Amino acid sequence: MDNLKCNRLTCRRALSEKAVVTTCSHIFCVDCANELFNASRLCPACETSLTEPDDVVVCSLHPSNDYKTSVLSGLSPTIILEICSRAMSFWQYQIHQEHSFQQAVYRNVNEKNAQLQKQLDNVIREANGEINLLNNKLSELQRDLELERRKHAGLQDSLKERDKEYQKLKVGISHPPNSLLFTDQKS
Repeated sequence: MDNLKCNRLTCRRALSEKAVVTTCSHIFCVDCANELFNASRLCPACETSLTEPDDVVVCSLHPSNDYKTSVLSGLSPTIILEICSRAMSFWQYQIHQEHSFQQAVYRNVNEKNAQLQKQLDNVIREANGEINLLNNKLSELQRDLELERRKHAGLQDSLKERDKEYQKLKVGISHPPNSLLFTDQKS
């Protein structure tokens, strides 16, 4: 973890220059700290009471070399090691918090993914049901069409036969056989 992030869940901004650190091992961007600590001296992350002057301090995340040299100068090695130990504990806590936050995000994403997968499965199941219904309807319509084609073909054949009979009758009426003509004249 290279950058600390504001511990306010609605912010989570990466901290780069200055930050506000609490004795309960939380860190906030300056904007969030101004908003949060002006209203109350409770840590918004863990609700610890921060009543002492050094409970909430603004610190530079990239102090100058002169500051690094002077800040611990004159302190006993025991105090310096205690300060280092607390600083390491702070980082360890922040890493743990970030890990917990990322796990929560991961779980949330997995839960949403599972919900979306269920919705997708339902949509696919419904769509497949509709496709099956439409395929069945299409098969019925194709059968009906084939029946109608057969009926149409039968009617066309029947029409051709009747047309042939009609043509024969028509020819027979316009050109009666000679024997009929002769018999009519004799009567």
